[in-house]
Amino acid sequence: PEPPEGGWGWVVMLAAMWCNGAVFGIQNSCGVLFVSMLRLFGSSEDKQMVFKTAWVSSLSMGMVFFCSPIVSIFTDLFGCRRVAVIGAAVGLVGLLSSSFVSTIEPLYFTYGILFACGCSFAYQPSLVILGHYFKRRLGLVNGIVTAGSSLFTVSLPFLLRVLIDSVDLYNTLRVLCILMFVLFLAGFTYKPLVPSTKDKEGGKKGKFKLPPEKKICNFSVFKVLSYRIWAFGIPAALFGYFVPYVHLMNHVKDRFGDSVPEEVLLLCLGITSGVGRLVFGRVADYIPGAKKIYLQVASFFFIGLMSMMIPLCNVFGALVAVCLFMGLFDGCFICIMAPIAFELVGAQDVSQAIGFLLGLMSVPMTVGPPIAGLLRDKLGTYDVAFYLAGVPPLIGGAILCFIPWVHERQKLKERAKPVDGETTEKMLENESTLVSDTTEKPVKELDSGF
Repeated sequence: PEPPEGGWGWVVMLAAMWCNGAVFGIQNSCGVLFVSMLRLFGSSEDKQMVFKTAWVSSLSMGMVFFCSPIVSIFTDLFGCRRVAVIGAAVGLVGLLSSSFVSTIEPLYFTYGILFACGCSFAYQPSLVILGHYFKRRLGLVNGIVTAGSSLFTVSLPFLLRVLIDSVDLYNTLRVLCILMFVLFLAGFTYKPLVPSTKDKEGGKKGKFKLPPEKKICNFSVFKVLSYRIWAFGIPAALFGYFVPYVHLMNHVKDRFGDSVPEEVLLLCLGITSGVGRLVFGRVADYIPGAKKIYLQVASFFFIGLMSMMIPLCNVFGALVAVCLFMGLFDGCFICIMAPIAFELVGAQDVSQAIGFLLGLMSVPMTVGPPIAGLLRDKLGTYDVAFYLAGVPPLIGGAILCFIPWVHERQKLKERAKPVDGETTEKMLENESTLVSDTTEKPVKELDSGF
């Protein structure tokens, strides 16, 4: 059916905005929770405590992306509402159980896996359901929904700091459960306008049968060379991407002590990330085809450069400036992922193309922060960790530079194929007309004889 461009869709938009904010607001504020976990579970005897604690946050963010291909399949099979509600419930259980642990190790499962998997299953349907209600206004609605992430990222660190200082880490996690409970209720608003595969295959009374494997997992997107380069180039750039979000708060404490409000840095990242999404999303509309990739190349270049500049900032104001630029280009990188996927694989395969990409992104985003924590434990400072975190974005950006050229060559080949097909069709038509002419001539002669 044609999207209604509003109506109940505005309620769905607000629910999706809450989802985006709750999921990534908590994930992006992990630096505040990281410092609190270090203080609560750490000891002077354990020389690898930063490394161990970093696994909690990095595993959580990594699992959000790692589950994306699986979530795409479940959403296609069972619909947005069921997947979102069950995902929010699982995330709520994971976050609540995290508030009862006494050591760091159980958090790997409760917070790093259970909570993160629930967030992933709640998040992806919130993007899919928007296409049921909007088409002409989809760009505007996506902008508003993704702004929820920036809004929560700006405000949540300050709230978490007040809560941790007032009621400790455990009760803070229980307060965050309220966000997940509201997310659980928001999932019920995802009234589907397009039937799921379950409804199509089995009907209301019929027995559900799984569709063919090719329909469930569409690996044909990897046959597109430009997509393959993109799908492996972006993960190559992201080994250092999540390092500042996890370790920046602790780095500020090491460098400046308690004399500066380190939460301001997350505020700067959140504000300029929101601005970057709105500005560069609009700029991308004026850049034709796969040349939008160059915006991501510029984003990775500046993100890598800013990561390398963090250890050089001996004044807190300089660190604020670095975070402002980093947030701006972070927003640029995120907002044009879907338009680029659309250009590379087309509208029909874009959902699973993004799902596969997010799944591949999970590996470097999970591995990067613990390696940075290990370097901090060994060297006693974050300087080398931040220098190294800036290298992968530069390498990944260089890889992505080849995509527009490869994509144009693919398009030229595809244009050549239909031309060959047309010429062969014309040849067949000419042959058929010749045959028909030769068969019609004797008939005409016979007619004239009578």
